[in-house]
Amino acid sequence: MTQESLVSPEAVRQFSAGGVVRVITLGVDAHKEVHMAVALDENGRELSQWRGPNTQRGWEQVYRWACKLGEARQWGIEGAWGYGRRLAQYLVGRGDVVYEINSRWTAMSRRKARKLGKTDKLDARAVAVCVMRETGTLPQISQEDITTVLNLLSIEREAALAEATRLRNQIHAVLPQIDPEYRLHLPNMQTQAGLLALERYDSPDSNSIACHRAATIRRLARRLRLVLEQSEDIAHEIEQLASTYFLPLTRLCGINLLTAGALAGILGPGRRFASDAQLAAYAGVAPIEASSAGLVRHRLHRGGNRRLNAILYRIAITQARHLPEARCYLLRRTSEGKTRREAFRALKRYIVRAIWQLWQECLDYQTHSLTDNRAA
Repeated sequence: MTQESLVSPEAVRQFSAGGVVRVITLGVDAHKEVHMAVALDENGRELSQWRGPNTQRGWEQVYRWACKLGEARQWGIEGAWGYGRRLAQYLVGRGDVVYEINSRWTAMSRRKARKLGKTDKLDARAVAVCVMRETGTLPQISQEDITTVLNLLSIEREAALAEATRLRNQIHAVLPQIDPEYRLHLPNMQTQAGLLALERYDSPDSNSIACHRAATIRRLARRLRLVLEQSEDIAHEIEQLASTYFLPLTRLCGINLLTAGALAGILGPGRRFASDAQLAAYAGVAPIEASSAGLVRHRLHRGGNRRLNAILYRIAITQARHLPEARCYLLRRTSEGKTRREAFRALKRYIVRAIWQLWQECLDYQTHSLTDNRAA
């Protein structure tokens, strides 16, 4: 399955002329079953290309292929936290520099290219070009750590809570078919008493259809209890890990241990963001100016990580309710002519800065702990 186009001898001589070490830039278009890689020299000329499977054998092959091109390498992988995650971790484990490339960046690069079209090779080349142009600002991939576990747990908990909501809605849809006035005598199903009542629910009518509907409600209630118990177990595990490794995040108003765990899962592993500005852009809260006719405005940024953006919004809402400084800031912004939405966007930008500073404390604490453990 592997297809490899090695660099020509003439290109190698040009590349190594004068004994100067030059950096090769490799772009990878990652897919579920196959990866496509393109290597460019420092002038953007294509040196070689590779296509192979997304397997352990494929990762070894692409690494050996890259080693033949030179020792100084930098990689860009589109989908470095998706289909390209294992390849990225394989390369980082061998000491190579790997950058995370957003698919929107390569899409913009293709639109500006002289040759239009979309193929795996063009996508891989667009990734490599993006790395060459934006090396100093791209998020760098680090080896997975405890933040990876927290991200898995947070996503699993969110899915469990969404499933619980779906089951409650399904129960609400069936109950009126048996008893339209069920809300008057059944406890709230979000409570333990309500859940127990649903597990023991019996139809007031004796006909067979009503009995089958009652049996459906009991099965849904048992499934709902299982999902809620799993959600609670996951939440407890997240809180334990967050309190051990990322407690400084909870100093910010609006962040509890569960939120700290979710943030750590998104921000990690390692120092992915060199500044709070990079983190703000990743979260989609960096202001985008949309001024006209002397009126200065900043519009909503619809990109970025939507999970992180939602967390920041919940923190902003909490601070607006419970933190006097946040209320004063929102009032000042609105008095300057900003809308309430614009004021909240500005508040989220300040929250990102505070989170980034606290995140540095968490990383420094982990670094010191690791050094102390090695010394011991």
